[in-house]
Amino acid sequence: MIRLVVLDIDGTVVRNGDPVPTTRCSAAIRNLSRAGIGVVLASGRMFPGTALIHSHLGLSTPLICQQGCGIHAPDGAMIHEVPLAREVALEIVDYARQQDLPYEWFNPVRYVVSRRTTQSDVYSELSGIVAEYVEHPEHSGTVPTGVGVISSRERASAIHRHLAGAHGEKVHMLDFPEVTVAVSPTANKATALEIVCADLSISRHETLAVGDSVNDAPMLAWSPNSYAMPGSDAYALAAARYALDDGEEPLAELLESLVR
Repeated sequence: MIRLVVLDIDGTVVRNGDPVPTTRCSAAIRNLSRAGIGVVLASGRMFPGTALIHSHLGLSTPLICQQGCGIHAPDGAMIHEVPLAREVALEIVDYARQQDLPYEWFNPVRYVVSRRTTQSDVYSELSGIVAEYVEHPEHSGTVPTGVGVISSRERASAIHRHLAGAHGEKVHMLDFPEVTVAVSPTANKATALEIVCADLSISRHETLAVGDSVNDAPMLAWSPNSYAMPGSDAYALAAARYALDDGEEPLAELLESLVR
């Protein structure tokens, strides 16, 4: 029996380019809550952007933010936070500066970037936070939960391979299309989900997870009832147990099936 549904936001609950979930998807999620099935959002967004969708859906569950770097109560209080070792963060920064690439330095409440880019504009808007632009983000006084090297679709995969090879198990590298993000080895959606499940006395076999991207892969692999969205990247497809068929609203159809 499924007792907890865990959903990524962008590309999953919220269609790319839309501000909020569709009416049908929102109704399906609210019906799960009414039926006694918990719904947790697990997003790459920072807390304010995740909370916007959480509130829209009328949820009261914890929020998993920044790909598992933080777990928040609905009021924003920090339940669990995973910082990135400063030594490792500075090594990533050194690489970015050597390559003359902009970079981001962030924690649950601050997003500091070395120079403004299209990617930083998109992330700050999704996260509901004002980006701070300074030449040396590492001197901002912020203890980071992660750092990211901002590049392009043409360069990002090679940067990911280089940094993952150079730092090994000291860091968890995320291979996004235009940004290569480094977080603590224990900072991922699966670990965060495991913590939430323990607090709620729910076993992994009672969970269902849905996502579409590299940062969803750990939780898709962790839950035995996991689905990759249509158009998912290779990481999500490899990790998920099932793949949803393309259609008008495949996520809503899946969620509706749980309460029929």
